[in-house]
Amino acid sequence: MNELFDICVSILHWIADVTGLTYKQANIWIFVIIHPIITLALFIIVVWQRKKIMRNKWKDNALKAQSSTHL
Repeated sequence: MNELFDICVSILHWIADVTGLTYKQANIWIFVIIHPIITLALFIIVVWQRKKIMRNKWKDNALKAQSSTHL
């Protein structure tokens, strides 16, 4: 587990070096700003997709009910 932590810290140091940020700034950008934005965006997409699926199921059921009354 310590090795994984050390690798993650090394990656953060590399990101800080590449971007010209400090280690703390890179950490804040990734875990306080970018990650929550991505998480929120994915949550919104999931909710939107579920609504689309439910709408399509409702339309499909309505079409099936309509076609069964014409028989």
